[in-house]
Amino acid sequence: MSDEQDTTGQSADPSATHAPSSGGERMTFQAEVNQLLQLMIHSLYSNPEIFLRELISNGSDALDKLRFEAVSNDNLLADDTELRIVVEADEAAGTVTVRDNGIGMNRDDVIANIGTIAKSGTKQFLESLTGDQKTDAKLIGQFGVGFYSAFVVADRVTLTTRKASDPAASGVVWESDAEGGYTLSEQSVDARGTEVVLHLKEDMKEFAGTWRLKSIIKKYSDHITFPIMMWSEPTPPPPAEDGEEEQAAEAPVLEQVNAASALWTRPKSSISDEEYTEFYKQVCQDYEDPLVWAHNRVEGTQEYTSLLYVPKKAPFDLFDANRDARGIKLFVQRVFIMDEAEKLMPRYLRFVRGLVDSNDLPLNVSREILQNNRIIETIRSASVKRVLGMLEKLAEKQPDDYKAFWTEFGACLKEAPGEDFANREQVAKLYRFDSTHTDKEGEWVSLDEYIARMKPGQDKIFYITADSYRAAANSPHLEVFRDKGIEVLLMHDRVDEWGMSYLSEYEGKSFVSVAKGDLDLDAIEGDESDKEAREEREAKVKEAGPLIERMSEVLKEDTSEVRASTRLTLSPACVVLGEQDMAMHMQQLMKQAGHEMPSSKPALEINPSHPILELLDKEQDEDRFADWSRLLLDQALLAEGGQLEDGAGFVKRMNEMFVALHAG
Repeated sequence: MSDEQDTTGQSADPSATHAPSSGGERMTFQAEVNQLLQLMIHSLYSNPEIFLRELISNGSDALDKLRFEAVSNDNLLADDTELRIVVEADEAAGTVTVRDNGIGMNRDDVIANIGTIAKSGTKQFLESLTGDQKTDAKLIGQFGVGFYSAFVVADRVTLTTRKASDPAASGVVWESDAEGGYTLSEQSVDARGTEVVLHLKEDMKEFAGTWRLKSIIKKYSDHITFPIMMWSEPTPPPPAEDGEEEQAAEAPVLEQVNAASALWTRPKSSISDEEYTEFYKQVCQDYEDPLVWAHNRVEGTQEYTSLLYVPKKAPFDLFDANRDARGIKLFVQRVFIMDEAEKLMPRYLRFVRGLVDSNDLPLNVSREILQNNRIIETIRSASVKRVLGMLEKLAEKQPDDYKAFWTEFGACLKEAPGEDFANREQVAKLYRFDSTHTDKEGEWVSLDEYIARMKPGQDKIFYITADSYRAAANSPHLEVFRDKGIEVLLMHDRVDEWGMSYLSEYEGKSFVSVAKGDLDLDAIEGDESDKEAREEREAKVKEAGPLIERMSEVLKEDTSEVRASTRLTLSPACVVLGEQDMAMHMQQLMKQAGHEMPSSKPALEINPSHPILELLDKEQDEDRFADWSRLLLDQALLAEGGQLEDGAGFVKRMNEMFVALHAG
């Protein structure tokens, strides 16, 4: 269940009265719900107070939805314009009640939102549980399953609701003890909204105390933008003086517990880091502190405020193609308009959380209006610049924190060249890659650092893509570069091959894949020994003409050509793709995903100086020569991340070679 669906914290007016109907329909939980309930009850016991945060958050969502709907339908607020959440404790009854006068639910909504879970997030939530109670508690808000946390403290939950657009006497009562199902019945409800009553377990009766609940509200929900009300404690009368009548105790009154202020409207100088952090946790439903944030107010021809956060940890569905772009909330004049405002941030920055509050958009703004709105485009452009600047500052001032950021979100930024041409140079400045300079995974280098170490005469940035760090670091294509001391970037994220097709240069230096096309390294200065080695290789190449002709004839159906290599110094052979061809490992991924790939043949480069090629050149048996030539091609394809069409033939030829070598 997503946060958008989980509206079960909505509730009725505190003065609402209910006339229970007789009977009720017994219904069964969806299997995943039942499993989820049992896991939450038994796994999240160490941090039970989160139940109140979740129910209040759901209530706030319900009030937001009502306020938005009321923009186009005034009648929804006709019976009660004072939006609020009320929390009540009853120590004698052992209950906690959370109610609000929000949008409410009808029967179908209740079944959809509580009895079933429509999104795959539940399954991933169940799979993500670690068994560590503190860690698991942090997952609740992220996966949008907060309502069920009520059963951590309650052995029975009763929910009474009426949708704002429905007439009186059309309310619904939902009740469950978390034992596999729930009852559902109709009931007359005087006011819109939802009331959730928790019948506390014996060992959870501490939560029936007013002060305990107030402390939780201040801790987790102080910046909820709607008032959270609780009844005051009865005030004992002052002692009566001689001859005076004893006065009655002051009756309890509803008092606001939270600050209920729109934090982003306050001056930055008046907001502490702790307040920014707590606001982030409440609005974004994250237990972790944010990594960094930016708070800006823009005035002039357009007026808006943005408060943007970068989280510490990536959400579970960050790379899910069907993921809702729910990072940025849109407000207009402090009225919540919509979540999932995908037009406010490009997809490659989908990890950014926070809000934008505009003074210039109409209150009845819709998704259609946002599609081609100049104000939104201006806000989006400025917000992107702000986020990129925030990340640049983080990389410069707090490199360890930036390393943590890159671990979580670096692959997202690599999507930028394909969708944000205007900012691709600025984004590329933030990139970090493994490199042959360090020869250790995770000790990343920036493009600026790479350029600073370029050899005299070098005007290109060399890189290689592969499906893993080891495959990249051990590629035979790197041999001549290591001999020459030329640094090569090792790219092994799945997005790299696609991203580099859009990122052609940086700071005037073009990117060149060392595994594609011809290499021209002669202009790059090397030492005297490098010159001698090159001259020796060139002599071997001239002698290899007949061998290349024989191999070309054998492999003409499988290769575009066979040629002597300028890349290899240690390996016998490698395959080289065309400059526009997709890397072998990506071709395999695309085929596995059901995509048709254009047919292309790689070139086979051989190292005439290698002992295996010297032996092959002397082989007089043409059948054996053909088998061993194919064996070299198969090895080169495997090293490049390709997949053999005839694996059995490869094994057969390999075995025959072992036997022949042993016999020889």
